[in-house]
Amino acid sequence: MANRIYSFIGLAQKAGKLVSGEFACEKAVKQGKAYLVIVAEDASDNTKKMFKDMCEFRKVPIRFFGAKSLLGSCIGKGTRAVIVILGDGFSNKLMKLMDDTDAQNGGE
Repeated sequence: MANRIYSFIGLAQKAGKLVSGEFACEKAVKQGKAYLVIVAEDASDNTKKMFKDMCEFRKVPIRFFGAKSLLGSCIGKGTRAVIVILGDGFSNKLMKLMDDTDAQNGGE
């Protein structure tokens, strides 16, 4: 299931519906363009807290998923701790895939 998620993230990148990198993602969230924020599970605690607080305040969905190296490679870039999905359709599908994966893994 994780491979499907990474593939879908790559598809969002090709469609131009994805922003990556901490500064660009922070800007997208603050401008109200973000539909979903994905933070790598191995991101620093400060990064996780900053984006969690920012998303809660602005009511943007956030998910913690994958490794920095895999998030970067699936979009054809270097390691990425944070990515933002800009499209409503892409964000809904990714949230469903991620939530289904969590349910199958017992919430792990």
